Amino acid sequence: MANSIKYTIAFTDPELDSEERDYEVDKLLPQLRELEDAVVSRVQDLNPPPGNKALGGFLVGMLTAEVSAANAKQAFAFLRDRLGGKTIELEVEGNGKKLKVSASSRAELEVAIQQAQAFIAA
Repeated sequence: MANSIKYTIAFTDPELDSEERDYEVDKLLPQLRELEDAVVSRVQDLNPPPGNKALGGFLVGMLTAEVSAANAKQAFAFLRDRLGGKTIELEVEGNGKKLKVSASSRAELEVAIQQAQAFIAA
């Protein structure tokens, strides 16, 4: 997708086990797919443990979404609404730059999204 913004979201709450983090991903995936021009997927594990027989293994509690730059504002609003109060790491990549921020409350998420928006706009 030319001129796009890529988001990587990792649910990092230490009180959640692997199954619960994946549940958070399972809830968010179909909602993100409803965004216009969004390409959404789980993050594939490129280095599975030795002896792993699963094909297409994924990293626990992680997903990526790529949206057009024109829809970045809509995507940030969506993330603000859905992820407030969740403990996450958000990596935003666009215009050849990357920013990684963490949030564990609605206020921290708001600051992280503002930082990401300013970073992408610069």
